[in-house]
Amino acid sequence: MNLGSPTATGNTAKVYLFENKIYKVFNDSLPAEESMKEAKKQQYAHSCGLPVPEIYDVTNIDGKQVIIMEHIEGRPIGDLLTDNMKRAEYYMAMSVDIQIGIHQIKAHSIEPMSEKLHRQIESAPELDHHMKPILLKKLDSMTFEERLCHGDFHLFNLILSQNNITIIDWVDSSAGDRRADVYRTYLLYSQVSKELADMYMRLYCEKSGQSKDEIFQWAPIIAAARLSEKVSSEDPKRLLEIVHQI
Repeated sequence: MNLGSPTATGNTAKVYLFENKIYKVFNDSLPAEESMKEAKKQQYAHSCGLPVPEIYDVTNIDGKQVIIMEHIEGRPIGDLLTDNMKRAEYYMAMSVDIQIGIHQIKAHSIEPMSEKLHRQIESAPELDHHMKPILLKKLDSMTFEERLCHGDFHLFNLILSQNNITIIDWVDSSAGDRRADVYRTYLLYSQVSKELADMYMRLYCEKSGQSKDEIFQWAPIIAAARLSEKVSSEDPKRLLEIVHQI
């Protein structure tokens, strides 16, 4: 089946627009259940009443795992901010309101964040045998009320279509601590711009009433988990510096 040229390429999959539907085609290296696992997470977010693309099918095409989903016309808010940095605070505040809305949902029937982070820390090659137990003990000591967390929340995963915003890419979502989810977003922004990261953190704390100090308690754990993702644009040394703050 010829889907044409991909519209986007990520670490785990290529995305195609075909017959006004999105085809997410997974890399061969991934486990056989990866597409179903991701689809279930997105379907769960959709069932919570959030503006999320509808899943049409989970199938195999030419031996590859594929999720077929609704195509959302619009532009990522990250692109809009890049085009007009003067509106950075406006777009960032808009995104924070959306993230707070996600965090208000008490999560059920979705992967626990603690299990996901435990697995990631265990598999991070840069962490030695001394550091892993320390991080896992810290993780086990964290207490929180489980809320829906996106896991990869940033402006490029928000699509603005007319006056509506759709939240995409739910593969990293889990039931966990919203403060951990916020630090994850901060970590992603700080890789690109300390100024934008600080703006985001200030706005989230102002709007949510959360404490920056409490959010940053998650810093070593989230940075350690990030190491397992082996993202080519990320600097492992930067993450290890944060990890060793523990």
